[in-house]
Amino acid sequence: MIQLIRGFKDILPGEVEIWQQIESVARQLLEDFGFKEIRIPVMERTELFARSIGEDTDIVEKEMYTFPDRKGDLITLRPEATASIARAYIQHKLFAQDPVQKFYMIGPMFRRERPQKGRYRQFYQIDAEIFGVQSGLADAQLIYLLVTLFTRLELADINAHINSLGCPQCRPDFRKALTRYLVSVSDRLCSDCNRRRDRNPLRVLDCKVPTCREALTDAPSIQDSLCDDCRADFDEVMSALDNLNVPFVVDKRLVRGLDYYTRTAFEIQTTSLGAQSAVAGGGRYDNLVRELGGPDIPATGFAIGFDRLAELFGLNAPDMIPRPDIFLAALGAESQALAFEWVCLLGKSGIRAEMDMGAKSLKSQMKRADRLGAANVLIVGENELKEAAVILRNMATKEQEAVPIDRLVENLKKRFNK
Repeated sequence: MIQLIRGFKDILPGEVEIWQQIESVARQLLEDFGFKEIRIPVMERTELFARSIGEDTDIVEKEMYTFPDRKGDLITLRPEATASIARAYIQHKLFAQDPVQKFYMIGPMFRRERPQKGRYRQFYQIDAEIFGVQSGLADAQLIYLLVTLFTRLELADINAHINSLGCPQCRPDFRKALTRYLVSVSDRLCSDCNRRRDRNPLRVLDCKVPTCREALTDAPSIQDSLCDDCRADFDEVMSALDNLNVPFVVDKRLVRGLDYYTRTAFEIQTTSLGAQSAVAGGGRYDNLVRELGGPDIPATGFAIGFDRLAELFGLNAPDMIPRPDIFLAALGAESQALAFEWVCLLGKSGIRAEMDMGAKSLKSQMKRADRLGAANVLIVGENELKEAAVILRNMATKEQEAVPIDRLVENLKKRFNK
């Protein structure tokens, strides 16, 4: 038996309906906030992600699905969406229409990392990006949007964590202070952190190894190194969140795993899924558009881990598998042919109808209708054909009534308000 690849998963009926519900709520909210959907390819040139994400990140070094095409060019299955959306923004000169653009997308990403609860090698994200707005109000709006989304999905135990990562002017001073501290505790850090210490010390703050997190307890905070502009920007974000009544935690350890982030970074965290607490995250990336060959345009955005969100939502979600409105139990070849025609016409009319297409007994067909959870069963056999009326049975109340065969579909449409 061939099984699916490790780290990938099937989304089966029962779970699919949960995903559809989340998508529906997210799409409506994002579009109410002025975001337009964009659909980007699942493969890009590897250079796009190496330039945007950063060659010293785990994603580029270890996790990307990269391979040469027939011409020898390196291509990569997208590990995240922001770089691709920025590439589309630049390539199609969308900034020429209006520099301020708001996009969202929903779809799969690919990273070859260790599979664990809520994290897969093919995983899904809801992604939102705002281009062309320098103000910290855009960051505050994204955080507010996330909190609103999770509230609408009735998710509890949700906390917003925010931090500032500074900018190219003030980050170097913090980097030096952090590097000095990391050298002093190097004997307590894992091999990956010691390797990153000189090349990308901010990434050390993102390490999940317990001994490393303990060693970083007294690490310097970037909050102490912010320049005046970054401090004013972060104050604007906090003030806006206060005005919107959004509770938040200033988390000095919060960094993002990608190199393109500057200034405000944020995560939405929960303890409902154990150690993997972040269900959404994002921040500002004012230099990315320029670094990818576009104009100097600021941007900010977020990504939601759809798999984790579906897991959270599914903890309290009711059974969402769609059930047939009606099951047609037909006895005999003539009845079967007529029932098949009705099933097709009912389905076309928006009424969920099912039947057994084999020559099964009435008892067997009733059992199947019960397994499917059909609300009603319509019984048609030789006697019903002679009398020109079928039997309609309510499976909840067990009440039965005769319904004329003439104009049957039209009569059922009226009953089901279709």
